[in-house]
Amino acid sequence: MKNVNKNQLFVAACISLVVTSMTFAIRAGILTQLGEEFGISNQQLGWINSMAFLGFPLAMILGGLLYNKIGARKLMVAAFVCHLLGLVLTIVAGGFWTLIISTFFIGFANGSVEAACNPMIADMYTKNRTAMLNKFHVWFPGGIVIGSLISKFMTDFGMGWQLQIGVMLIPTLIYGYMFFKQEFPESEHIETDTAKNIKSLADPLFIFILLCMTLTAISEFGPQQWVERILGNSGASPMLVLAMVTGIMAIGRYFAGPIVHRINPIGVLLLSAIVTTAAVYSMSIAEGSMIYLAAVLFALGVCYFWPTMIGFTSEYLPKTGALGMSLVGGAGMFATSIWQPVIGGWLDSAKESAVASGLTDQVAELTAGKATLGKMMFFPLAVAVLFAILFLFRKKLEERRVPQGHVSEEIV
Repeated sequence: MKNVNKNQLFVAACISLVVTSMTFAIRAGILTQLGEEFGISNQQLGWINSMAFLGFPLAMILGGLLYNKIGARKLMVAAFVCHLLGLVLTIVAGGFWTLIISTFFIGFANGSVEAACNPMIADMYTKNRTAMLNKFHVWFPGGIVIGSLISKFMTDFGMGWQLQIGVMLIPTLIYGYMFFKQEFPESEHIETDTAKNIKSLADPLFIFILLCMTLTAISEFGPQQWVERILGNSGASPMLVLAMVTGIMAIGRYFAGPIVHRINPIGVLLLSAIVTTAAVYSMSIAEGSMIYLAAVLFALGVCYFWPTMIGFTSEYLPKTGALGMSLVGGAGMFATSIWQPVIGGWLDSAKESAVASGLTDQVAELTAGKATLGKMMFFPLAVAVLFAILFLFRKKLEERRVPQGHVSEEIV
């Protein structure tokens, strides 16, 4: 890696992840506008949301299978082209089906970013994998903070959803320029034999982690993607809640290194699941300003889920290589895509029941949101049980872990 500028590649990867996360935040902020303009129900909005979460795992599966052959550069070309296509097609969308197609392209771009960058970073920083993956994933919540504040500002000033989508073209062009002028590293520290990667997928631990990832992902993205619809009538500002949550997540991930080294990834995941369960339950019963306190707890809970799951796969299942990391991430997003229309259906059904009981429209919306959050609590509760089982075997699992140092990586 003598001719590779790791710092520049890392910064470019972070900007591409900012675009990825802005698509989540701004879409969450414009759901109401889309519903009103095109006459789309909550369940239909759920289907539109699901396309982002469906395109993501498909790109990660393909990217994981092809990474050893085509490398990170070509995957980032695919990400750049699909981001441009998805954003432009969204701006000119005319209804439900055009939004479905454009959102799928955006999801495919987002998955391509993860498929390229996760193994590239694990390879470049092999002695500090989980810590550096957490530092990279700082910019997922970081981008959501940026996107949610932009969405709130533009919405408050009467700017349409098309302009909000258009803003994302700026960082897309920046990361495209930065990436394509850099030399990419050859894979040196991850397993690059795809046949061995595929064979290693039969490891019971990998299957277990795959199942856990489906639950950690929906625990994180379920409340986040529906924050505007669920909390819109709660007395708290939904987009400020989202910005606060993701801001705390970004800070937590940036300083993840010492925590991961001290507790180890398994302990981090178990504590995260317990805190998230308590947080989602608190959000389902909180009123007014107390929602902000519950949101802080939620941020602390979900903060380490995604990057630590990817890091766990890289460290404890190294023979799965780039394919293993991509499949774990893909499983999380695929599960989230399946649950999006279900969550939308929960909201519609709960609102109908609330209206039938005589509640006014705004109160009915709030009641439906709280009921839906109450159901979402069972996702982190289930994964807490699974991580508790994993925690019992932690000493045995350390024997198969890739040795990790306590080096401090300097990133500009």
